[in-house]
Amino acid sequence: MRRHFKIRLTIGILLLALAATNALAQKVAMDKIDAVVERTLAAFEVPGISLAIVKDGRVIVANGYGLKAIGSQEKVDARTLFGIASNTKAFTATALGLLVEEGKIEWDAPVIRYLPWFQLSDPYVTREITVRDLLVHRSGLGLGGGDLLWWPPSTYDRKEIVRRLRFVPLARSFRSAYAYDNVLYIVAGEVIEAVSGQSWEDFVTSRILRKIGMMESTVRHGDAGPGKNVASPHAAINGKVQVVKPFGSDNTNPAGGINSNADEMARWMIVQLDSGRIVGDLRLFSPRTTRQLWSLVTPMPFGDPPPELAGLRHDFNGYALGFHVLDYRGVKLVTHTGGLPGYLSRVTLVPHLKLGIAVLTNQESGAAFESVTYHILDMYLGSPKTDWVSSYKRLEARRDSLNASGTAQATASADTSSRPSLPLEKYTGTFVDSWYGDVEVKLVAGKLQIRMLPTPSLQGDLVHWQYDTFVARWSDPELRADAFVTFALTPEGGIDQVKMRAVSPATDFSFDFQDLLLKPARK
Repeated sequence: MRRHFKIRLTIGILLLALAATNALAQKVAMDKIDAVVERTLAAFEVPGISLAIVKDGRVIVANGYGLKAIGSQEKVDARTLFGIASNTKAFTATALGLLVEEGKIEWDAPVIRYLPWFQLSDPYVTREITVRDLLVHRSGLGLGGGDLLWWPPSTYDRKEIVRRLRFVPLARSFRSAYAYDNVLYIVAGEVIEAVSGQSWEDFVTSRILRKIGMMESTVRHGDAGPGKNVASPHAAINGKVQVVKPFGSDNTNPAGGINSNADEMARWMIVQLDSGRIVGDLRLFSPRTTRQLWSLVTPMPFGDPPPELAGLRHDFNGYALGFHVLDYRGVKLVTHTGGLPGYLSRVTLVPHLKLGIAVLTNQESGAAFESVTYHILDMYLGSPKTDWVSSYKRLEARRDSLNASGTAQATASADTSSRPSLPLEKYTGTFVDSWYGDVEVKLVAGKLQIRMLPTPSLQGDLVHWQYDTFVARWSDPELRADAFVTFALTPEGGIDQVKMRAVSPATDFSFDFQDLLLKPARK
């Protein structure tokens, strides 16, 4: 009896010691994570970060760090909302998966079966493009093709944006190459509405968010308003990080409209990692849908990473349904990033480890969410120690230098002695692009001004650059998208056409000025 008691006592002591060791290890790990996040905030001038980590179906971390806004004393907490931007795409893909499971749509059925009025510029592509194709960035549209229809916020409603896609030129052959787009996720939202009878917003709220307990997350850009527990968006304007206006249009909600927080992104990741299981036998979707969502469809080009990030060398890289899939140190990652004015984020799932990491930030520094994500991945993978903050800081400095050098070279190469071929009033008028709409050029107090009529914020001065090229200096400095505007003349000295392209290589790709071909409006 005594011997058995001693054995039980010894086992009990060992278990207590093991529990204490595990608790200490977890505290050490948490201290390391806290230190990495705090260092990241300082290194990349990020006001606030929301972090969620889940493992084996449990929430390990759901914390807020830093401030909701520069100059404010309000701290980010686990329930502070951030715009998750394109991490919304996985929710849209999941919504389609629910409809597939109900037999209401098929992944490989043509879109026109559900939206008979949908068209792209090529009749063959219109006929053949499927529901799956809407999600995997291989339609033939160029990078960000058609984004100017909604970015910055335009006067077009969602259906008008989709209707205008028939005039957007394809940049390459159908299904031949990867090129990221947003507008086809808007089309996916229209498919959901046509089939379910609910708007994308209502479907995703009732069938996904509420089902898994995401009670505070919202589905509209405009829902993250003042007076709520919301992190303010920030960006570097003329070199200084400051609060910027939140994105104000709901046209692109299916591509990027969800606002969420650490608590609720943890719930989302647990459901994804457990093949749709919510609790017990209750499921949001089946393992069959998980396989669809996570299976690579469109290969993405990749080469050797920059020397600062040598540890990120891949063996495979591609796009699945609303997710990006690639490998890191021998394990598969199912991931996505998101970007809006003032918000950047990354969600990363490691199926092999049942590990999920969500990093939401309120500043436009991709280096910040990458640094935090890879430090945490390395902790769980037992990888060689890499100082990702320092690595990304060096890379950021090099890229800033290259961008500044490119801008300086362009300025230096301009022929400042040249003059416009025509009197300034001859450049005025209304110019029309078949997919975008009207652009107006006026002479006001001896200066040319430009207004892109469907996009109220795109207005400003046209400043002479060289010959018949001017630079559109937009009145709103938060746009950070000054554009070259080049007039081509007819033999008679009139305006034949006008083309545009961004001045800086750092301009967001959604300003797809380069796809415009403006012609004088017929009088």
